[in-house]
Amino acid sequence: MGKVTGFLDFPRQAQRNVPAQERVKNYKEFILHLSDEEAKVQGARCMDCGIPFCNNGCPVNNIIPDWNDLVFKQNWKAAIDVLHSTNNFPEFTGRICPAPCEAACTLNINSDPVGIKSIEHAIIDKAWENNWVLPQIAKNKTGKKIVIVGSGPAGLAAAQQLVRVGHDVDVYEKNDRVGGLLRYGIPDFKMEKFHIDRRVDQMKAEGVKFKTNQNVGVTVDPENLVQNYDAVLLTGGAEWPRDLPVPGRELEGVNFAMDFLPSQNKVVAGDKVSEQIKATGKHVVVIGGGDTGSDCVGTSNRHGAASVTQFELMPQPPEQENKSMVWPYWPLKMRTSSSHEEGCDRDWSIATKSFVGKEGKVKELIGVKVEWRDGKMQEIPNTEFKLKADLVLLAMGFMGPQQKMLDKFSIEKDQRGNAQASTEGDRAYFTSRKKVFAAGDMRRGQSLVVWAIREGRQCARAVDEFLMGTSVLPR
Repeated sequence: MGKVTGFLDFPRQAQRNVPAQERVKNYKEFILHLSDEEAKVQGARCMDCGIPFCNNGCPVNNIIPDWNDLVFKQNWKAAIDVLHSTNNFPEFTGRICPAPCEAACTLNINSDPVGIKSIEHAIIDKAWENNWVLPQIAKNKTGKKIVIVGSGPAGLAAAQQLVRVGHDVDVYEKNDRVGGLLRYGIPDFKMEKFHIDRRVDQMKAEGVKFKTNQNVGVTVDPENLVQNYDAVLLTGGAEWPRDLPVPGRELEGVNFAMDFLPSQNKVVAGDKVSEQIKATGKHVVVIGGGDTGSDCVGTSNRHGAASVTQFELMPQPPEQENKSMVWPYWPLKMRTSSSHEEGCDRDWSIATKSFVGKEGKVKELIGVKVEWRDGKMQEIPNTEFKLKADLVLLAMGFMGPQQKMLDKFSIEKDQRGNAQASTEGDRAYFTSRKKVFAAGDMRRGQSLVVWAIREGRQCARAVDEFLMGTSVLPR
């Protein structure tokens, strides 16, 4: 590496944030990327560790030590070339990925890991600033036509890979704008949508054709796609939310998180949303402790909620993981998001028993403390409580993709309701139906953006091999 003792000489430096009291006034991104000099210093912390566990910890297998060293040497152009060789959209992952690569960093065994995500963020921002992100137009056309259903990260990654080897690619999106859950799900304060727009512009220049307001299985007949294209890729997101069947669930004000978050995305985009779910002046309860719940907390704070409380059914995780037990794998530990820092009461081992309403509107949540014994949940006697709740947001994860479209394609599903398809062997990403492939959440269920990009890229190679007999695309 460029500085062999860098990990001894320099501490980890986090990216700077706009103060919480200021950032909650708008929906702009508030994490500021490292300066050139700061990125150089952080790149110097990368060890000459011999086996780069970070590379395996990253689902797209980013060649992290190489671009860390290039940033240390201030060779930014080469750094973005190396980064793009494995990741089509580092501006997405550099903002919203939880960074399993950092958990796998060798330095993380007994110190703070290399700030890999912050360096990735700096590289791609530098590339856009210097106009290094250009269309890569195929020299020869194959004459093969491919349709991709879903324009989230899996669909976008597959489309870009396939168009670059000369295929004609159409992307069908049911919403009015491209991006899937990147567009309508992730708040703008975590990732502003111009990042999607300029990638879409790049892909249009490369030859990808986007068709919005095309709801396959509803307004578009799946059979027509199978008949009219040489290959069909199903890359939709996991949009089947986990429900909470308790008394009072039907009350007005008890909503799925994904009925709450996308409407705010639309408002930020300039749309007029009738009957938008608003947290303004309300006592908000978010049920679910994951990223979606955190996004609900941040959005509620920006609406001006009277209070925000977040409950998690599972026990509170430890403040610090036992690194000797879990490294290099993703650890279970206490995580406080930027949204929590903006204002939120959190509690764990809480089960919701019912909702109480007045005139058809939710007013209270009835909860109880629970404990876990031998993997089974039990209520703790005499711990039942009431809490004001004018708005309840259910953010308990997703069961998988919407089932109706998979049924319309007549493909086999696994036990969790996902499209049945392997990732290995001669039939990687093939579904049970000829010409139809599946990748991302559609195949694996609810997962990370970086996993969707990985599967989109790998599925693109499988499709290319199916159509052409061989492929130069990386796997």
